Amino acid sequence: MNFQRRFNRFFPFLRWGRNLTKDTVKSDLIAGLTGAAIVLPQGVAFAAIAGMPPEYGLYTSMIPAIIAALFGSSWHLVSGPTTAASIVMFSSLSLIAAPGSQEYISLAITLAFMVGILQLAMGFIRLGALVNFISHSVIVGFTAGAACLIAAKQAKTFLGIEIPDTDHFYQTVVYLWDNWTSFHPLVMLVALTTLVVGIVAQKISPKFPGMILALLVGSIIAVIFNATLDIETTGIQMVGALPQQLPPLSSPQFSLDVLRDLAPLALAMTLFALTEAVSIARSISIKSGQPIEGNQEFIGQGLSNILGSFFSAYVATGSFNRSGANYDAGARTPLAAASAGVLLIGLVLLVAPLTSYLPMAAVAGLLFLVAWRLINFSQIKKILRADKNEALVLCVTFFSTLFLKLEFAILLGVMLSLMFFLRKTSKPKLEPRAPDPKNRKRKFMPGSSFLECPQMKILQLDDSLYFGSVSHVGELFRRYREHYPDQKNLFLLTQGVNQIDVAGAELLVNEANARKAIGGDMYIYQLKD
Repeated sequence: MNFQRRFNRFFPFLRWGRNLTKDTVKSDLIAGLTGAAIVLPQGVAFAAIAGMPPEYGLYTSMIPAIIAALFGSSWHLVSGPTTAASIVMFSSLSLIAAPGSQEYISLAITLAFMVGILQLAMGFIRLGALVNFISHSVIVGFTAGAACLIAAKQAKTFLGIEIPDTDHFYQTVVYLWDNWTSFHPLVMLVALTTLVVGIVAQKISPKFPGMILALLVGSIIAVIFNATLDIETTGIQMVGALPQQLPPLSSPQFSLDVLRDLAPLALAMTLFALTEAVSIARSISIKSGQPIEGNQEFIGQGLSNILGSFFSAYVATGSFNRSGANYDAGARTPLAAASAGVLLIGLVLLVAPLTSYLPMAAVAGLLFLVAWRLINFSQIKKILRADKNEALVLCVTFFSTLFLKLEFAILLGVMLSLMFFLRKTSKPKLEPRAPDPKNRKRKFMPGSSFLECPQMKILQLDDSLYFGSVSHVGELFRRYREHYPDQKNLFLLTQGVNQIDVAGAELLVNEANARKAIGGDMYIYQLKD
């Protein structure tokens, strides 16, 4: 029985596979077809963000999506290329190799393999709780910063302006500010039309694949302009036809030098990708009522990236909009996400030649729409109003995303969140208490409001007593001894203490000895086992 449980845990599709019926399969296939249609334009757009050829965005939406659906714990999560993962990868790999080059593609595939190994290892050693240390403020700040970077990177294609390649956000903004009047009107018209159609379609019907309609309208306008005028006059460049083939086999580089160079980026992307995937899975589980197991999700994401790296995929993770669309389309089991990956293969073989009519300006307009949706204005406003520490974390992460390497921005935000958390836990409350004379059971209340015993100080300690807090608590003990010399005895209420380490235990021993040295003693009340 125990073996069967473990076997089903490692192969979760064996559990939900028994629940498949004619109705659930029908619902899942319809949801899968919707998902395949949605990811078709998105895959091309995300590949552009990642600095990869367009077809690689689609390859990343195929095998990784199938594997993550089969081995993950969520029944609605859809994995594949995402905006955040694409821009993090581009910001670092573009410093090592030219985007779109064979070396760049090879490094991206190697990075996917490394991220997958780290994710799988973290799942096996049950480190699912680690993603909880990446706070919501870090995610909101990072995605807002990533949206600004996407808009800045795509501005030259959106406006039809030639901008020198630069890795610095502010240089791009300054150049655009100085040269914005040199935009190409027809290129901008195609991009702007795509953007407006996407916005309007989303407003009218959120479930309708508005991105496909937007690209279709933008492409028709571009084809008309290019047919009426020559391409040199219009300035409208096309993406070009995609390869009409299945994802080609590939292999990561196992050179020690390459692995060492990619290690910091792989660690940062692992943490961020897992946080993104688990957060999305949990948010959808609130609606569906289906429980999520973080460690199993780690395993599913890890296997999807490992196997994906052998089928020309770069780093894949959970997609918020595709997962939400999958649930809204009526998906009942992970068969929907898996079938979306399979159906996408067929769609690519059918429509690959048609992308020769897809203008790059339309893709830029679509990416502007993606960037705008990434900025969660309501959450930003809520965080800025709610807590100054969280607001600082959000702002630091946001500006670090714009002006530092993206993997450092994530780690800096995490470190700052942990610093605030540690500062809070390092100063537990130690406050006077006294029995309430009006209460029949003489319940302990804040000591400043009632008469205290002249010979005994009653203090309540809340929070853990560990090596990080002993200095603060020890100083408070000393002050109470000096300021209240007549209260030689200490009565310590410890029902709020959840943990005591060796350093905390030594502090209590030292305080007891100090009380005895002045002729008193220390008593501990309701200490947990």
